[in-house]
Amino acid sequence: MKIYAFEEIDEWLDSIPLAARRALDACGAKLTAVAWRRMRSGARVAITSLGSEKKVDAARVRDLLIEEDVPYETATAVMDPPAGGSPTELARTLGESRPLDAGRWRTLSPLDRYALVRLARRGKSDRLRRAYDEILVDPDARARSISTHLDAKGEVHMVDVGAKDVTARVGIARAEVRMMPETLARLRAGTTPKGDVLATARVAAIQAAKRTSDLIPLCHAIALTRVEVDIRTDDRGLTVEVRVEARDRTGVEMEAMVGASVGALTIYDMLKGIDRGMSFGVALLEKSGGKSGTWTRS
Repeated sequence: MKIYAFEEIDEWLDSIPLAARRALDACGAKLTAVAWRRMRSGARVAITSLGSEKKVDAARVRDLLIEEDVPYETATAVMDPPAGGSPTELARTLGESRPLDAGRWRTLSPLDRYALVRLARRGKSDRLRRAYDEILVDPDARARSISTHLDAKGEVHMVDVGAKDVTARVGIARAEVRMMPETLARLRAGTTPKGDVLATARVAAIQAAKRTSDLIPLCHAIALTRVEVDIRTDDRGLTVEVRVEARDRTGVEMEAMVGASVGALTIYDMLKGIDRGMSFGVALLEKSGGKSGTWTRS
């Protein structure tokens, strides 16, 4: 899987990389950024990897889109720029300071040629110059461009965050627990069989956030500076909101989500004797800190 450094895309692939754009073009699919983020991370990695290959397996890309059930617009498939000759739009945009003769053009990979032409045709002159410098002057930059849980062989590994800056990190997640009205009434009245449900769930959420790296295989151990748990009742049950803070080289989104999840599971455990049909869902609400900045659920 190839991601360019100038794209400034982090390991979550929240934005659509050029390699993925090439894969989508090859199968004639136009996908919005919102639809892209709706896909599972594994599918985003797979499409990006397919777009990094010498020849895109368009049928497989289409199958992945169908499997993920995301909306996309059907368009005419876009072919890769030919290896023969150097497109005139590149010469016009790059100028004499960045020459690109036909011989050098042929040595580039299909993805490299696609990236340069796409940027040129879209008038992205600044990004095109950065792409030229990375592809033709410093090609090893791609190996340093992204932290991903897959290595060059496609094998799972723990991300090296040693070169990242230590910054203030915040993650906020919420779990919504749904239960029968009778269960909620007993919870509010304090007549549930196992004692103080909310206090127990709050402690469990804090403990789980602190132990996230023991539960999720590729998470780093982070020295958390704050874990705040807010549990509220609503008309359908409970809402568990967890805010986690740290000063570290990687974010605390997983800590917030694990905390919210275990808080919700603890509520289930405390109440399952009277309501085994309870359910819950968890979502990240906000993250901030690091190179990718702030993200908020819309």
